[in-house]
Amino acid sequence: MTEIRKARHRRRRTALVVGVPLALAAAGAMAYGTVFGLFGDDAQPKASAATNSPAWATEAADGFASVHAMGQNGTYGGRDGKTVTVRTLADLEKYATAADPYVIVVASAITMDPVGKEIKVASDKTIIGSGTAGQIVGGGFFLGQGVHNVIIRNLTIRDAYQGIWNDKEHDFDGVQMDGAHHVWIDHNDIRHMADGLIDSRKDTTYLTVSYNRLSNENKAFGIGWTADTTADITIHHNWIRETEQRNPSTDNVAHAHLYNNYLEDDAGTAITSSYGNYARGRTNMVLENSYFQGMNNPVIRDSTATLVQRGNVFSGTTGRNESGGSGTPFDPKTYYKYTLDKATDVPALLKSQAGPRTSLGTTSTTSATPTSTPTVTGKVITVAQDGSGQYRTVQAAVDAVPVNNTARVTISVKPGTYRETVKVPSNKPHITLRGSGGSRRDTVITFGNAAGTKKADGSTYGTTGSATVAVEGDDFQARNLTIANDFDEAKNQSVLGHQAVALRTGADKVVLDGVIVSGDQDTLEMETPGADKLGRVYITNSYITGNVDFVFGRATAVINKSVINLKKRWDGSSAGFVTAPSTQANRKGFLITHSTVTGDVAAGSFSLGRNWHAGGDATLRPQTTVRDSTLSAAIRSNPWSDMGGFSWKNDRFAEYRNTGAGAGAASTERPQLTDAQAAGQSIADWLGDWTPTAS
Repeated sequence: MTEIRKARHRRRRTALVVGVPLALAAAGAMAYGTVFGLFGDDAQPKASAATNSPAWATEAADGFASVHAMGQNGTYGGRDGKTVTVRTLADLEKYATAADPYVIVVASAITMDPVGKEIKVASDKTIIGSGTAGQIVGGGFFLGQGVHNVIIRNLTIRDAYQGIWNDKEHDFDGVQMDGAHHVWIDHNDIRHMADGLIDSRKDTTYLTVSYNRLSNENKAFGIGWTADTTADITIHHNWIRETEQRNPSTDNVAHAHLYNNYLEDDAGTAITSSYGNYARGRTNMVLENSYFQGMNNPVIRDSTATLVQRGNVFSGTTGRNESGGSGTPFDPKTYYKYTLDKATDVPALLKSQAGPRTSLGTTSTTSATPTSTPTVTGKVITVAQDGSGQYRTVQAAVDAVPVNNTARVTISVKPGTYRETVKVPSNKPHITLRGSGGSRRDTVITFGNAAGTKKADGSTYGTTGSATVAVEGDDFQARNLTIANDFDEAKNQSVLGHQAVALRTGADKVVLDGVIVSGDQDTLEMETPGADKLGRVYITNSYITGNVDFVFGRATAVINKSVINLKKRWDGSSAGFVTAPSTQANRKGFLITHSTVTGDVAAGSFSLGRNWHAGGDATLRPQTTVRDSTLSAAIRSNPWSDMGGFSWKNDRFAEYRNTGAGAGAASTERPQLTDAQAAGQSIADWLGDWTPTAS
């Protein structure tokens, strides 16, 4: 592989953006309104943008999946991407695991191979059946740590059963979520699997499960597998029948809102229910206007759980029917709007409306279209290109922030593409830059300078000076927007120096939450304000795209629950390096944890990193640790590379418990941390006395 040398340039101060969880989302009426299946025969994009897609492809979730939090503004799936129709397992997996957003229309029965296969769905996806034709046979879907903004609708997911009723050997679920957030599972028929139909595990949160048929299984819907009590989940208008347990079993959920569900145990079958709705552990549950037919122990709770019942109907039930608890009940309407159907109407309603349908009309479900912007502490400055804000450019808003401000200032940027460079100087700390659209793709700040681009005076910008957004003010946050450098290498081959920075940070306590940072070479530069100063950066729920050294610098940085998207070079070739740390010997470098490294590039073509001794400084000890992450086949079997005459083996590069086709066993070319070493390489170790919080 030809080494691509970095321009030797002086590191300037930088810092950037991040976002913060929001609190409440409003809702409006939801309707499908369009017959599914109006797409072509091939697995090719049929619509280039959400505005050209059918109405159902742009719909957003209701319930807790609609709440603005964790840098995600509700759940709308792949509506910002292209719409594709798939009929094969290969095509389904290709688009479901892609880094880009997609609306994926499943137009036939797709059989999983091997049986029990669970496709690892990436963030920003809508997977939806075409009429009643969309079926997943013998397997299902898996949403891992940090995966978010996923919609699974109008599918039949069936028949992974392995002949063992209470199967503890085969974990073949219809949908399994481990640490995901903002997920909507709606209008599906999930049945006859192995182990369970739906599992929501390991603090999966902001989940809505609605209008599904769950049947013919020992375990219907399990929630928990965690000692934490942080998850928020809405379960409404589901028909659960002929299942023995977990209907659902809801363990350690902070806010569990169940309403208008129909639980049915038919006495004429061999399947007998053990229990119905179960509030376990420290769950706080509100259960409303549901209908229980023939169920044994229809509603039960642990002594540590809090359960409020109102308006439910029980017909032919026996055994425990419980409520109460010492906790403080919550009011779901403080989080989102919803409308209750009469409990007596629920059986007929769900027999006609639950599960996949050829044409779905208006139901009582509500969508999560925001009707107001969440309040923000401190001063808010608005930016809008059309003049409806206080300023038309982002830089003008930054300029308006008082020098040496002591309180946080939020710059709220309305949707649009802002073609400008932005600099936040060191004497303007405590700034939050926030896109106000429904998606982080709605608000884009972009420019096209490269290191070799000439200024008016004939000099060049250099790598550091090429940044679209440069932040030097401490305590900077950014969320819900895109920062890009769109320098076109193919059209500028005469330019000497193609390094083109999208975002440069040179400050301490920088948070990036729910953002996209996009470029090619040198996309994200993270530095410190000075050689003797800390420069800590925390990135979560975000996308970083590039090809050569596109995460680089001397800062101490954590990339958590994010997607690192590998991109081909300008000439279509696949070759690159993810990180290029230039860490000082007494500091920590880059920690990538619980993230996914993937992209549409050739197998074995990318290194996880190489050691950048900036300016030939032999005293540096570059560091990258990649742990608990999923690595695609694009990662080389020997994932670390030398740079500038320095051997990476003399610096600090390691992995720990990674998975995926690009992961590998410990060797001299692939160091792995021991459990004891890994215990000292956590997020808390990296950030020290700083705990990132919402602005």
